[in-house]
Amino acid sequence: MTLDYIIYLISVGLQSVQEYLALHVLMCLVPAFFLAGAIASLFSKESVLKFFGADAPKYVSYTVAAVSGCLLAVCSCTVLPLFAGIYKRGAGIGPATTFLFSAPAINILAIVYTAKILGYDLGAARAFAAILLSVLVGLVMALLYEGKVTERKSIKTFGEEEHKHSIELFVLLIAVLVAPELMSSWGWKYTTQLLVWAPMIGITAYLSLKWFSKEEIDSWMGETWFLIKQITPLLLLGVFFAGIAVVVLPKEYVAAFVGGNSLTSNFISSVAGALMYFSTLTEVPIIKALTLLGMGAGPSLAMLLAGPALSLPNMIVINRIMGTKKGMTYISLVVLIATASGYIFGALFV
Repeated sequence: MTLDYIIYLISVGLQSVQEYLALHVLMCLVPAFFLAGAIASLFSKESVLKFFGADAPKYVSYTVAAVSGCLLAVCSCTVLPLFAGIYKRGAGIGPATTFLFSAPAINILAIVYTAKILGYDLGAARAFAAILLSVLVGLVMALLYEGKVTERKSIKTFGEEEHKHSIELFVLLIAVLVAPELMSSWGWKYTTQLLVWAPMIGITAYLSLKWFSKEEIDSWMGETWFLIKQITPLLLLGVFFAGIAVVVLPKEYVAAFVGGNSLTSNFISSVAGALMYFSTLTEVPIIKALTLLGMGAGPSLAMLLAGPALSLPNMIVINRIMGTKKGMTYISLVVLIATASGYIFGALFV
C-alpha cells in the first residue's frame, strides 16, 4: 500500500466526516443528545425498575421491560449492570432478559439516528421488532428456565417520585427533534425551517428554566455533556472508517455474503453483528456504508437487532450473570430471531 493511497483513504474518511457534520449534527444529533440527557437525569429509573418485582403482574413486567429502554437511555454497556441488578434482586428471568434485549435496541438516540440515516422504514422496523421480539425472548427463557415454582422478591427502589413536568418536557424535546424532518418533507426551505425551529427551541428553553430547579438543569446539562463526550468521538471515528470501507471493500464480496434477502445472508449479518462491538450509534454509519456496497435491507435489520444486543465482551458478562447454559440460550435466541426478523422484513416490505 503506497503512501499516496493511504493519504487518499484518509481524505475519503475526512470527507465522510465533513459531510456527516454538515447534514446531521445541528438538527438531528444535538437535539437527540439533549433529549437523551433529559431522560437520563430527569426521569426516575427506580420508578421503572420497580415494575420488575414480584408484586407486578407478568403482563405489566413484560410490557415495561420491552419499552423501558426509551426511558432509561441505556446502551449495550450500561444495560449490563442494570440487568444484573434487577436479575439478582428478584426479577424473573423472563422480564429480565426481555429488558436486556430491548433496552439498548430502543435507545432513543439509536432509533432516531437509524430513522434519519437509514430511513424511517428501518427505524420503525428496528423499534417494533426489538419490542415485540424481546417479549418473545423473555417468554422462551421463562418457559425453559423459570419453572413452575419460583420465588421472586420485591425490588426495593428509592426516589420513585417523577417530576410533574417530565412528560411535558419529553413531548417538547420530541417536537424539536422531529420538526426539521417534517418541515423538510413538506418542501420548506432551510431558512424557513430555522424561522420555525428557533422559536420552538426558545419556548422549550424558557419552560425548562421555569419548570426545573437549577440543580435539575445542571444535572440535565451534565448528562447531555457526558453523552456527547462519550459518544461523539467514537461516532465520528465510525463515520471516518465507514467512508473508507466504501472505497476499500469490494462490492461483489458484500453482495455475495449479505446482499439480497436469503436466510444465509441474514444469518451471516446477525452473527457478524453479534460478534462485533458497536459503541452507541456506530452501527448506523457502518451499516449505511455496507448498504452502499450492496447489503440488503433484511440483513441490515438483522445486524441492527443483533449488534446492539450482543458483543463478545457483552456475552462473557451475560454468561457470568446467568450461567453458561442460560447465557448461551439467550445468545442463540437473539441471533435466531434477528435472522428471522431480517428475512421477514426483507420479504414483506422491500
